[in-house]
Amino acid sequence: MCVNCVRSIVDITEGIPKQATIHWCKNCERYLQPPATWMACDLESRELLALCLKKLKSLSKVRLIDAGFVWTEPHSRRIKVKLTIQKEVFAATILQQTFEVEYVVASMMCPDCTRIMAQNTWKAKVQVRQKVDHQRTFFYLEQLILKHNAHQETINIVEVKGGLDFHFAQRAHAIKMVEFLGSMVPTRSKSSEQLISSDIHTSTSNYKFTYAVELIPICKDDLVVMPKKTANSLGHIAPLALCTRVGSSVHIIDFKTLQVAEVSGLTYWRNEDIIPICSMRDLKKFYVVDVDLVGPRFGKYALADVTVQRMADVGKNDNVIIVRSHLGNILNFGDLVFGYDLLTSNINSEVFDKLNPDEVPSLVLVKKGYAERRRKRRQRNWKLQSLNKDEGDLAPRKHEEERKVADFEAFLRDLEEDPELRQGINLYRDNSAYYSRCSCRRLRWWMMTTKRADDAPEIPLEELLNELSIGGGDDLNDDDDDEMATME
Repeated sequence: MCVNCVRSIVDITEGIPKQATIHWCKNCERYLQPPATWMACDLESRELLALCLKKLKSLSKVRLIDAGFVWTEPHSRRIKVKLTIQKEVFAATILQQTFEVEYVVASMMCPDCTRIMAQNTWKAKVQVRQKVDHQRTFFYLEQLILKHNAHQETINIVEVKGGLDFHFAQRAHAIKMVEFLGSMVPTRSKSSEQLISSDIHTSTSNYKFTYAVELIPICKDDLVVMPKKTANSLGHIAPLALCTRVGSSVHIIDFKTLQVAEVSGLTYWRNEDIIPICSMRDLKKFYVVDVDLVGPRFGKYALADVTVQRMADVGKNDNVIIVRSHLGNILNFGDLVFGYDLLTSNINSEVFDKLNPDEVPSLVLVKKGYAERRRKRRQRNWKLQSLNKDEGDLAPRKHEEERKVADFEAFLRDLEEDPELRQGINLYRDNSAYYSRCSCRRLRWWMMTTKRADDAPEIPLEELLNELSIGGGDDLNDDDDDEMATME
């Protein structure tokens, strides 16, 4: 019997379905692999081909020679696979046949997306709080989360008074977030669980878990006070110190001797006796009259006797204040400087009241300041990304919204002034700024005149990342980028 006659009599594809259904979640674009596994596959990928072949149960009775996709319209919800199989039909007679199988892509929401779409379906929640009157720490923490992609497993982020709430579909993801926060800033946490349902027949229970994470209430540029016992345990540092940086530990400096110390989360939470007595809202402007270097240097700091005058006294009288400061390398005659005026401040702290009055300075200088009119005239050529957050049930009031805007502006200025602070976050180039719409000749003139008229710090272009966007009609071309980098 010839081959054609054998093919007309015997059909080796009998029993193999020519049409099947696969389920696809349109939200997360994953395919269902029975019984309950959802896997991400690209069109015409090896993983999708293996998933399609597993739907053909009778395929194990034949020998598969080749398999491949047949092109279909992407929106047709159809996937066609061309198969070549072999099977022994008679003694020493092997028949080979090629056929197509059509798969219908049916929409089906996966359990993870179902929990996201429904209300109150979170499995674990992380409540992040900080007992301060500003939000600069949360702005910095938000950028750290974006840089390390720590929010990838969240199903919702709610902005509440005093912090953020992160909702997760699995408890393990919430624990991972708590560990990430602990590695970035000093924290302490506690957990609780709530019974949702219980099945007495199978002895299974459904719980919701809540993790309360409290951030250390000390921020950059805060003036802290501590008992002498705690100060001695930190290397005999002065009881009154200034916070210069907050990372995995808090860095403080004695502005009179340049002695530095690190306060870990374990050290702080042991007694909670390191108390911030002045924060950014207590800063006042002073005018620098004279700077006299008197002592050692440590990094970017240098010990100096700085003569300053209150802004209200400038041009009216000769009342000046001479104070020992760590900003000798930074300040010059005619500069503006921010500081804490302890003579006029209302400090409510028992630890501060116990200090020797002779050792308490009348003024503590914190950082160099810049003229407000120069700040407002410049337009930043960079921007930050932000998390998608819900406002929650209570909408912020007008004064709270204004305070939030002011805190964010203060955070942006801290990034411009502190290169060490912006090393851990991603800054993106803002193509909507004025410089992106200028020609190269006008751009060179604008940058030169701006630098002559304004000494406010700027972020260099080499630290900025290009944000991915569709249709970059307003972007600069490569020649402009090279010229701008050369001018910088």
